[in-house]
This record gives sequence, C-alpha cells and structure tokens, in this order.
Amino acid sequence: MSEHDSLAHYRGKRNFSQTPEPAAGGTRSSELLSFVIQKHAARNLHYDFRLELQGTLKSWAVPKGPSLDPAVKRMGIHVEDHPISYASFEGTIPPKQYGAGHVIVWDRGVWIPVGDPVAGLKNGKLKFELQGEKLKGGWTLVRMHGQGGENHEPWLLIKERDSYARPEQEFDVLQALPDSVIVGQPLQDRTLPVAEKVSKTVSQKKPPVKQAAKKKESGAPEGAVKASLPKTLAPQLASLVDEVPADPKQWVYEIKFDGYRLLVRIDGKSVRCLTRNGNDWTAKLPGLAQAVTKIGIKSGWLDGEIVVLNEKGLPDFGALQKAFDSASTSQIVYYVFDLPFFEGLDLRLTGLTARREILRSALARNPQESIVFSETFEESAENLLLSARRVGLEGIIGKRRDSLYTSRRSADWIKLKTGLRQEFVIGGYTEPKGLRVGLGALLLGVNDAGGKLHYAGNVGSGFDEKTLRDLKARLSKIHTDRAPFADLPSTIKGQWVKPQLVAEVAFAEWTQASRIRHAVFQGLRADKPARHIVREVPPALEDSPKGSQMPNNENVAAPPSRPLLKSIRITNGDRVIDATTGFTKKDLIEYYASVASLMLPHLKTRPVALVRAPAGLTGELFFQKHYQGKAIPGIKLLDAELDPGHAPLLVIPSAQALLGAAQFNAVEFHTWNATSNAIKKPDRMTFDLDPGDGVSWSEVQEGAQLVRTFLNELGLTAFLKTSGGKGLHVIVPLKRAYGFDAVKDFSHAIVTHLASVIPQRFVAKSGPKNRVGKIFVDYLRNGFGATTVTAWSVRARPGMGVSVPVAWEELASLTSGSNWTASTLGSRLDIGNQPWSDYEASRKGLTTAMKTLGFKPVA
Repeated sequence: MSEHDSLAHYRGKRNFSQTPEPAAGGTRSSELLSFVIQKHAARNLHYDFRLELQGTLKSWAVPKGPSLDPAVKRMGIHVEDHPISYASFEGTIPPKQYGAGHVIVWDRGVWIPVGDPVAGLKNGKLKFELQGEKLKGGWTLVRMHGQGGENHEPWLLIKERDSYARPEQEFDVLQALPDSVIVGQPLQDRTLPVAEKVSKTVSQKKPPVKQAAKKKESGAPEGAVKASLPKTLAPQLASLVDEVPADPKQWVYEIKFDGYRLLVRIDGKSVRCLTRNGNDWTAKLPGLAQAVTKIGIKSGWLDGEIVVLNEKGLPDFGALQKAFDSASTSQIVYYVFDLPFFEGLDLRLTGLTARREILRSALARNPQESIVFSETFEESAENLLLSARRVGLEGIIGKRRDSLYTSRRSADWIKLKTGLRQEFVIGGYTEPKGLRVGLGALLLGVNDAGGKLHYAGNVGSGFDEKTLRDLKARLSKIHTDRAPFADLPSTIKGQWVKPQLVAEVAFAEWTQASRIRHAVFQGLRADKPARHIVREVPPALEDSPKGSQMPNNENVAAPPSRPLLKSIRITNGDRVIDATTGFTKKDLIEYYASVASLMLPHLKTRPVALVRAPAGLTGELFFQKHYQGKAIPGIKLLDAELDPGHAPLLVIPSAQALLGAAQFNAVEFHTWNATSNAIKKPDRMTFDLDPGDGVSWSEVQEGAQLVRTFLNELGLTAFLKTSGGKGLHVIVPLKRAYGFDAVKDFSHAIVTHLASVIPQRFVAKSGPKNRVGKIFVDYLRNGFGATTVTAWSVRARPGMGVSVPVAWEELASLTSGSNWTASTLGSRLDIGNQPWSDYEASRKGLTTAMKTLGFKPVA
C-alpha cells in the first residue's frame, strides 16, 4: 500500500484549512525507527501511541496511557495511520474539528522491533524496545479478539518485566511525569490559545470539579462547597524531589518543620488532635487543645505540624520526642499551614492561596502563642535551600499556588531536603563497648514493596546517655531470637528485636550496597508505623525532563483515573447515598475508581453478589447474586450450570465493570469462597467475628487474636481484614481439595471448639439472644453460594465503612471494624494489599488440621 493510500483515512477526517495538524507525510530522519506518545485532551483525555513503520506512524489511542507495571495491561484502540511529520505536532485542534482539543508530545524516541514488525503487526503480536525520554525497555502490543472493525481493533499495551519495570503503586509514570518533553510544560497551560488565557484570567472562572462548586454562595471562595464536618480526614502528603521545579512563579515555599504532622478537628467546644494515621493524641496535648478552643473557629479542620523549638528558635525533633516521653508538652508549638474545612464549607476544591488567606485571617482574630501561621517565603527555592542548610533545617516544602487539597501523596506538594534524612525500622542493636551504656548501635532496615525488611546499615552516633538507656529498655521488651531482616550479611551480629520501632536518621549517602554511611540518630517516630517505612528515592533524573515534579517511591497510590471516570456516564451523580456524611453516587463511583486496581485481585474470577441501593441507604436495599435481565456493562455472566436452577452468576473482570455496577447503584460487593473455574471446591475459609450487644471493641480484638492462635495451632495461616461494619474477618487461604460441605462442617467444628473452650468470649449459635455479651464466629460464610464482603468494598451502612486488609500487627491500633470509611481511606491506599503479600504462598491443605482437631469429614 502506498503512503498516500495509507493516509487516506487520516486526510479524509480533517480540514487542513482549519486544523494546524500536518497534511504532509514527512520523511525519515535516520535509519532508526521513531516513536511518539502524544497526550491529547480531546472529548476524553487519552494518549496516542505511534510507531513509525512502512513510511507512516501506526497509531493506537490508549485511554489510560502506558504503565510501567507489567501486571497492568492497558487497552489501546488501533486507529488510522498518521504522517511521520505528526510526531512533532503540539498545539490546539480547533472546536468542531476531528479530535478537537489540546495536544502535547508526552514522550518520544526510537523503537527497536523484536523480529519482523510487519509480520508482528499483521499477526497481532508486536514486541519491541523503547528508547524514549520517559519510557524505556521491552514492551508488547497484543491484538485482542474483539469486534472493533477496521482501524478500531482493540489491542493491549504491556510492559515487559525488566529493569525499567516498576509497580504502579510505587510509581505512576503518568502522574509523576505529566508534561511535554519538548517544552516541559503541562498540557493545558502549553496549548491554551492566548486569547482564551486572557478571557479565562478576566472571568476568573475555573473548570467545575464538582457540580456543587458552580453554586457558589455569596462571599464564599471559588470552589467552596457547603458540607457537614467529616469525622475523619486523611492529610495531603508531599512527594520527595531532588530538583527545583522549572516554573518558580507557580510555587510557594515553606519551612519543612522537624516535627509531627497533626490535624485538628474543631466542632464547637469539641477539639480532637489527630496524627497523620488517625491516632487520637488529644489527651497527650491538653494545652494545645485548650488553645485551639480560644482561636474562635466554630468548626473546621486545621492541618499543620507540631514542633518544639530549641534555644535558637529552630525545630528540634529530639526535644519534641522528649516532651512526649516526659508527658510535658506545654512547650509544643503548632505551625498551621492549611484549612481544608471551615465553618460549614468544604474548601478542598478551593485553591491553596485562597485557603491560606482564610486561615491567616481566622488565626489572627484571637492569636495564641502556641498556634502559629506557617508563612511562605518570597525567595527562590535555591536560596531557601542554602539558607535552610546553613541554619540546620531539614529542608523546604513547595506547593503549587492554585493546588487543591487531596487526601493522598501529591505532586502538587513537594519536599526538597538539605541533606539525606529519613525513617528506618529498628531490627536489632549491638552491645556497647568500653564505657558506653545501653547499646552500641541500632541495626536499621527498610521495607520493600512486598513487605520484606532489608538491612540498610547502622547508626551509632547522636545519642546521649539517657537516650541510650531508654532505648535499651524499650528494645528489651520486644526482643526476639530471629533477625527480622530478609538479607542480613553473615558478618552482622547483634541482639534482635521485633520490627516495631521507627528511628529517624540523618546520613551522608547511600552506598552501592544500599547501606547508609555516617549516620546520626535524630529520634524515634511515634507517628509512623514500621510497615510503612521504605527507602525514599526520587526517580532517576535521566528518565525525567528537567523541572518535572517527581514523587518518591513510597508506595504511592494512583489517583482516580480520569479517563476511566470519563468513560462512565454517571446518572443522578448528586443523589445522596448516605445522609449522615453527604456521600453521593458520584463520590461512590470516584471511590471505586480510586481502589479498582487494589480491589480487582479480590474479585478476580469469583462469583460476585451486589448490594444495590437505588434510593440510598434509607431506602430498600437489594441483594443480587444472579443475572436479572438487565445487563450491567462489563459484567461477565457465568454458565448457568455452575449454579443449577438459577439464572447465571455474575463476575466482575475489570475496572469498567466495577464502575458500571456502581453506576447501577451497587454499593457493596460480596464474593464466593471459590472461583468460577473450580466452583465446587473452595480455596479459602472465612470466619466473620460478629459481636453481640455488650461486647467491647477490645474484646473483639482479643477474639480475633484467639481465633488466629487456634488456627495456627491447627497449622493454618490466617489473614485479617476489617469488615467495614462492627466486626472483623479472619480469612484462611486453602489448597483446593475438599468440597463446600466438608469445609463448612470443619469451620463449624472450629467454632464449636472455641465456644466450648472459651465460653465467656465465644458462642457457636447465631441469633441476637445467643450473642449478648459474646462473639458469634460466623462459619456459615463457608457454605456453597454463601458470600462475604470483599476487600476494599464500601458497606451500605451509615458512615460508609470500608473492608480493608490489615496486618496482624495493626490489630491493636484499629478503632473499630469501620476503622476506615470511603471518605477517609486516604493514605491507606499507599499500603494497599501489602499486608496480604504472603497470601498465595500461605495456602494449606486441611487434612492435617482436621486430624489435629479429631474431625472426620463426611464422605
């Protein structure tokens, strides 16, 4: 086919007297084949993936864009060939023209085919290497068996497993590197016509993020929404970068305080002081809580950092820790930098500058010595960093002037450090030598994405004698015989401890062996769980255009996928589902978009049941296990013979199906204990701890631990998750061997044994009267067709609690079975499914456990 023929479809769609897109084909500039990825904000934001071949650019529209995670397969629609000259096109396609919208070159470079690329394209499997500015390494395009029609075939774009692959929860390349590789500018700012920019500035209108934002109350700031005060709030977190942004006018800078992050909830006379992980520290900070009541704010959420200042007026982390250790917190100062909620208004959709002006005014009404507004500095980031280093500060925080408040780690807030400093998990210590007391050095580690602790070196300086004695006393209480490190060198000897305590350490550098050098102890951190601690490393600069804002690899959770949401037509999005929180249908769909990648592994191939709430939680709820004659887009129907006598069962195979179900008013998602390919043999056993009236939460926690202990005695490994309601779920992964009747009967035998051995805590019979003051461990979830709410599902109950996988070490810190809600999940997305990382490897058969209990299954 000639170049003219192959571009006929391209030319036929465009009026080149109206669009700036190139009409000419262009020629090759070298023997190498080029590729380009263009970020295109047309009717829906998408990425156009183009490979030079046979004189044109073979093109695919990829709605979600490429991912560096081999486990994430991105769909691409094969579209018409484009001319080679299109590879450098950036600009605006005018309204009413095909593809109207803004275009930037997101990545470009050369591609190297593996094998014959023409044959690969024809046969539906094209393997290649990319050498781009952002994307590198091996990739594959695979044609799907779909009904796309000519030039609209569905393909999958997949990253190969190599040194350039990265888990998406660790690094989302689209979020981290959003800008043009040609001019380093973002999509909208680069391509907006000058006249439109002027108009936008004069009118001061912003695109409506939520419908409610249009209806601005008189006197309220742009973006403010009337809202009730939420009970909990997850903070916005900053991303580590190692280079100052290239666009200084878009950023403001504050001091990076050497303290603890603190959010304060004000509701009339009630004040609660909460850490970034939701722990209530009000009792530890009575003076601060009292001061907050005097500033005159009727209701709201403050966000800031608590510190203790040294004699030079600088934050001293060690002094802060000592203040808590001695229960003498009167010297603590609260530096407040944000105001996400204020007196009946949700300000999270209001720009940062406007939020801070409201905050400044509110704090100035009734000044309190212990509550200080965190000022910004009108200096360059480079000069601020030099000054911070000179006076001994940890670093600075940069924030985009117009950024919204989002409860997750964001590239709109960045942290630049004056030196290397981060948290480490303490895994052991060495004995002191000479006249030293307590201990010699702390042995440190960091977690990988799978939750394994890796040795990172030691710290032996920065201690005074009292600190050494206190540390030794604390570490002695968590002594263990086994080293907690996954890869400890044989030359390292020490006393081992359970990996529970977190130390903050300053150091000179990381060695090639991933060890820290010249480390100095700064103090213990009580506000960060050990399981969250990973190595802080910004992405390599050579993979990023200069000035890009790059988040670190702290298991960053991807935000809700805008293209995914745009592909769903949301009806009645403003309808309130939960009147107690104001949670709407649109909020629910956005929530499921944010957790889809975490939730799908729990839904995969399992028959699913839906709890639908067409009229909200106060209306009638419908429990749907089978097809009811109305298809939900994307949901798969199973063979009706799998559940004889009923309509087909349902399976949710994709994020599209998950959001489609939410659009059809599904609030809860429940799954079977078996998968569709082996539906008669369960691959898990479920115990639902259901507390009766009069059972305290501490008794539920104790009950879960007792169940786990007994299961361990039977040789079974148990995993824990919150139910999103009153209780907890204990899940046992199984090797498929027995049918449902045997598994259910055995689970009944386990519960009966627990109730007979510990009758003061457990009961083996259901029913409210039987459960008064006791816990019914529900084994009925193990029968054929029985279901349990799946991980990450919202519960159709006031408050919208969420079922979340947790580590057993977290049990003591949970406050209820609805510890997290759909509104407050926030930074928990950073942890994701990590607490269950060993789930598949922990599958056991039941034969040995049955023999241990003296149980004989009925043949």
